[in-house]
Amino acid sequence: MSGSDWLGLQGRNVVITGAGGGIGRALAVSFAMAGANVALIERNEESAEQTARTVADEVGTRALIIACDVTQPDSVDVAAKRVLAQFGGCDVLVNNAALLRPGSLDTLTLVEWNAGLSVNLNGYFLCAQAFGRQMRAKSAGAIVNVASISASHPQGQSSSYSASKAAVVMLSQQLATEWGPMGVRSNVVSPGMIETPMTRDFYETPGVRERRSAVVPMRRIGRPQDVADAAVFLASARASYVNGQEIVVDGGYTRMLMNLIPRPGFESQ
Repeated sequence: MSGSDWLGLQGRNVVITGAGGGIGRALAVSFAMAGANVALIERNEESAEQTARTVADEVGTRALIIACDVTQPDSVDVAAKRVLAQFGGCDVLVNNAALLRPGSLDTLTLVEWNAGLSVNLNGYFLCAQAFGRQMRAKSAGAIVNVASISASHPQGQSSSYSASKAAVVMLSQQLATEWGPMGVRSNVVSPGMIETPMTRDFYETPGVRERRSAVVPMRRIGRPQDVADAAVFLASARASYVNGQEIVVDGGYTRMLMNLIPRPGFESQ
């Protein structure tokens, strides 16, 4: 492998769902910079077009835009056929589309509960099925599922978000065991404390950024690029023996529990 393609992604065909969001945009730019052909799967075509413009401006390449509702099997199948026709098949799938809405479990309706599961879980499953067929036909491929630290740390008042993300981690592990023998790897990136358009309102509230940064060992809020960097690694040839695993990208926040408990005499000076 040449030094210029150390990641082994040159010419690879990468499909990214939720490509119009903050993390999706960082993913698209990062994979394009690594030399990959990028397909942007997004229900909101306007946001996908903005991502495509960003890729063109920063990398100088064109991204394929595919309007798709990942909750609908027919829509996903059409998207998969376009990738097959345009690129010759998918080599890497990054499941990133997500829905986060407030909602208390005591009053949440089944419709509201299912809305989160449809995007955050069913969409991942449908895309894995459709694009996984193309990978298995080549006996090679990588799936990166974007979950959340909420998968293992329950996030209250957030409808079905935590439950759906926990299911994504297990889905990814199941894919790893079933499709590993056919050359397809499946791994998870779990972000936490990342500022995106979906969470930006939090940080516009006075004092929230400072309070959140204070409980992160890195003393900063994460950026979409932090998540993209981990995803690119997992999709790359550098991670060829990494399968069924989860990388947490949260600046160490989830390791802070014991440090948040008052311990007189043990505080840092």
